[in-house]
Amino acid sequence: MGFKCGIVGLPNVGKSTLFNALTKTAAAQAANYPFCTIEPNTGDVAVPDPRLAKLAAAGKSANIIATRLTFVDIAGLVRGASKGEGLGNQFLANIREVDAIAHVVRCFEDEDITHVDGRIDPVADAETVETELMLADLESLEKRVVNLRKRATGNDKEAKQLLPLVDATIALLTDGKPARILDVDHEDEKAFKGLQLLTSKPVLYVCNVMEDDADKGNAYSDSVAEMAQREGAQSVVISANIEAEIAQLDAEEAAEYLESMGLEEPGLDRLIRAGYQLLDLITFFTVGPKETRAWTITRGTKAPQAAGVIHTDFERGFIRAQTIAYDDYVGLGGENPAKEAGKARDEGKEYVAHDGDVMLFKFNT
Repeated sequence: MGFKCGIVGLPNVGKSTLFNALTKTAAAQAANYPFCTIEPNTGDVAVPDPRLAKLAAAGKSANIIATRLTFVDIAGLVRGASKGEGLGNQFLANIREVDAIAHVVRCFEDEDITHVDGRIDPVADAETVETELMLADLESLEKRVVNLRKRATGNDKEAKQLLPLVDATIALLTDGKPARILDVDHEDEKAFKGLQLLTSKPVLYVCNVMEDDADKGNAYSDSVAEMAQREGAQSVVISANIEAEIAQLDAEEAAEYLESMGLEEPGLDRLIRAGYQLLDLITFFTVGPKETRAWTITRGTKAPQAAGVIHTDFERGFIRAQTIAYDDYVGLGGENPAKEAGKARDEGKEYVAHDGDVMLFKFNT
């Protein structure tokens, strides 16, 4: 599973440069003018996880298969997008299809790269995009609420559940606050998600800085981090230029380049970790002679549903899951030594999978 992350932002903030670097493709044209990205470009990348190699060595696997993450590069938004300005309609339609938003903000000064508003203010840029998304959500809900009230008066069960959610969200949006901060009861989560609100999606702010600021950021990225903290969002500092350089190098050259820049890892790794934390995702593994493979699930997923990520038949016929913690599997040298040490557990349908679990599912066909 992994997740689908839409890369958004104002024109000329480095959005497409970052996309190209992350996916190691040139599918998105990076140019110094608005709307150079007209159709959303999609790229899959492997999620880096150093545990995979260690598990494969312990399990003597022939191949390693990482889980994958999908990035979608979405056309740059401008003020008035909620009313269809620029490529607003395409922007809003494309963003509804992603699980999370990676909001790239410009945290660098460069006279050669114009800013659509003629100034460098990443917090104001973020507020411009957020305002357009809130206005689009407000318009969407106000169109629906009249019909919902009529249906609720007629005792329509679905309408009676949705109406309080819609009313509460309209109140939030009118007050200039995004839908994602609404406190939704567990039994209403599915209905709320069905509203497909743009501002209900979790946000990760990606602070694009110049190369010299890639290790610690700067005053601009600090202001974004403070904003993210206030919103309960995440932020990460990345130099799109550095990522573009790394994308052209082999592993050894990339490591040397990163060291010369005072960085311990590529920005992609930090971005994925922040994204995982944002969406509350974890990884479990399957290990065998043919392959060691990573699988992504939401934290709190029970064993049968984890099995279902591999194949629906596994969930349908689930019997039990042999489970070994990552540290035990690697530390003891594989499945058989872990079994001999009493570290392999048979877990049933109520077992909640943990990050790093090595799982072998037993099921009826």
